[in-house]
Amino acid sequence: MPRPEDSVWAVSVAQVASRPGQSKPIDTVFPAPAGIGDSVVGVREGADIRVVGSFDSIVDGLVFTGRFEAPVTAECTRCLKPIDPDWTVPVTAFFPYDSGACRDDRRTGHGKDDVEIVAGEDESEDVYPLSPDGAFADMESLLRDTLVEALPLQPLCREDCLGLCPQCGADLNEDPDHHHDVTDIRFAALEQLKAQLEAEQTGR
Repeated sequence: MPRPEDSVWAVSVAQVASRPGQSKPIDTVFPAPAGIGDSVVGVREGADIRVVGSFDSIVDGLVFTGRFEAPVTAECTRCLKPIDPDWTVPVTAFFPYDSGACRDDRRTGHGKDDVEIVAGEDESEDVYPLSPDGAFADMESLLRDTLVEALPLQPLCREDCLGLCPQCGADLNEDPDHHHDVTDIRFAALEQLKAQLEAEQTGR
């Protein structure tokens, strides 16, 4: 059975766990877990993700507040050019010591001040378990969930990207005046009739 401390995403929090008011700063780099986006937009598995923030201890658990800095690989949805921006995402998450005990406190009304914090976190999806002994916080799921949720649905190389010509696929950013003279097919029959009449008049 794998041990929590063996995970490459594990952070030791034993020195602040169960000691309300304590704080543990963190500034480190983790490999990106699998499943963050796809080939169109996402973070490649194993890419360096910098995590900066702190674990703050409260009565019922640890609150992580900080930011993730990740290299995003994307393709502009208008011109299809590759985009490789550095991306910063703020994050706040709760790591309860014992989620069952927290639920009991909410039902009985004990620990009112702390339960309000836990209840707020439970209503969101930003709640993650500590290791069974409370000594390690595993950041893998938090990294994946946070970055997946923040991925842009339609990444652009720039806000005013002109995209590609629908007729020939030319990049309109490189040639904004590019255009094609296209005959409206609705008038094709009339043009043909006009040409036929002109030919008949000429032959007379």
